[in-house]
Amino acid sequence: MKPSLPAQPNHIAILRLSALGDVCNLVPTVRALQRQWPQARITWIIGKGEYSLLAGLSGVEFVVYDKSTGLKGMRALWRELADTRFDVLLHMQQAIRASILSLGLKANVRVGYDKARAKDAQHRFTQLHIAPRTNPHVLESFMDFARLMGVEEGPLEWNLPVPSAAYDEARLISGEAPYLVINPCSNVRLRNFRNWSVEGYASVIEYAWVQHGLKSVLTGGGSSLEREVGEQIEALCQPDSVINTIGQTSLKGLLALVDGARAVVSPDTGPAHMSNAMGTPTLGLYATTNPQRAAPYLWRDFAVNAYPEALYTYQQKLVEEVSWGQRVRHADAMGLIKTDDVIAKLEALLTHTAARPTTGTTDES
Repeated sequence: MKPSLPAQPNHIAILRLSALGDVCNLVPTVRALQRQWPQARITWIIGKGEYSLLAGLSGVEFVVYDKSTGLKGMRALWRELADTRFDVLLHMQQAIRASILSLGLKANVRVGYDKARAKDAQHRFTQLHIAPRTNPHVLESFMDFARLMGVEEGPLEWNLPVPSAAYDEARLISGEAPYLVINPCSNVRLRNFRNWSVEGYASVIEYAWVQHGLKSVLTGGGSSLEREVGEQIEALCQPDSVINTIGQTSLKGLLALVDGARAVVSPDTGPAHMSNAMGTPTLGLYATTNPQRAAPYLWRDFAVNAYPEALYTYQQKLVEEVSWGQRVRHADAMGLIKTDDVIAKLEALLTHTAARPTTGTTDES
């Protein structure tokens, strides 16, 4: 017999370790749970890097798991929570590592994905499952957990904490002039293939500078690939039009930077969803992943969508013929994105959000 969900949970656990974009998309679910049960404790088991982004999130107790510690780190976490029993565990990570981690947690009921959406047999590690849904956005899949628990629908809320020191960090980079943020690279992973061309980004930077007087701030991690791409873009641009900060910002500093930006341009990677969470106009570049599933949620209409073309060109398939999460793993796929299309979307985005205030729009912590 399956267990039932508590009508008034006292302690809710969320298990979602990664990644940066996904944890940003999960925050509205946390806020919905808090609205429904303001007295309930919420413990979020999260990855190390993701914690550095969300640290200080109001009403949430974080337990950090460093994936590099493997089973040893799991055992340490289990010992830390040995005396804790959750009313409900929301198992929101579709990965075998997270499922193994869940085995050492005590919970009256475990909720996971429906069988169609559960990867790595995640549904076998849970007792109750969210209702099946056809072709949802990632954010909607997370919200399905709150819906299963009976949470009433409401506005999407993030309210990510950004300390004043992060805004100071951002101002030292950007100065007082209006600017774009361009995060040119996605995660450095095998066969990721989400990065657009250096020449394309340089053309967008030139357009923003000449037509709108907007400098472009380049952001990204400290990998050799990201640094090299940043240097190549910078070499193609007018000196005053670009500020290269790749590998130089903290995650909180990046949140402050995107909060103050006129707009953000990015492929399918964490900073696009960080920007979305801050309410900043966001232009996503999509060819290898489906933007209907993964584009910045509030700005889906402004995503450049070459995914159908890439799918047909490199896999001879239509969108309706493949699974919802199907990726196009081809090194040339992002080359199908045309510079003129990106510039047209950017112009439309800037026009649509012309009155948007910038700087310091979130609560400090």
